[in-house]
Amino acid sequence: MNAKKAKESYDAKIINLQERIRENEASAQTTIDSLIDANLDLTYFSLDSDEEAKTYFEEKGYDAKKLELTISDQIISQNKAGKDNPIVPFVGMEGNMSINKVRLLNHRWIIADFTDGVYWGQLFIVYDVREDGVVDFEVEKSFLYPRS
Repeated sequence: MNAKKAKESYDAKIINLQERIRENEASAQTTIDSLIDANLDLTYFSLDSDEEAKTYFEEKGYDAKKLELTISDQIISQNKAGKDNPIVPFVGMEGNMSINKVRLLNHRWIIADFTDGVYWGQLFIVYDVREDGVVDFEVEKSFLYPRS
């Protein structure tokens, strides 16, 4: 009789654990779906997710991903010790203005983040890849956050 009760107890625990596993799997799938949706929203404005912009570059003979890395490197490589990045239209007040982050939105527009360590701001840059492969940049808009 004791063995039968022990088996029933173990069977009940197994059923309970199987149910918890099913609930956790459903919850995990909901979380995964939510993260996928959030990722799609976050990457909506990016060269990587803009098929028309990628096609534009591919038709000109460029690999969009490589070009994106090259352009980002061109902008960030202008950060030099002891000097402001020349793309940033503000003079560093607490240090040198340097660009931290660059995102190509499409085949014409870039947003970038910059700081001098205390003050920070953002840039809206228009760019063009010329026939000879040279990239021209023009800061269209910029702003510096007020220090709190």
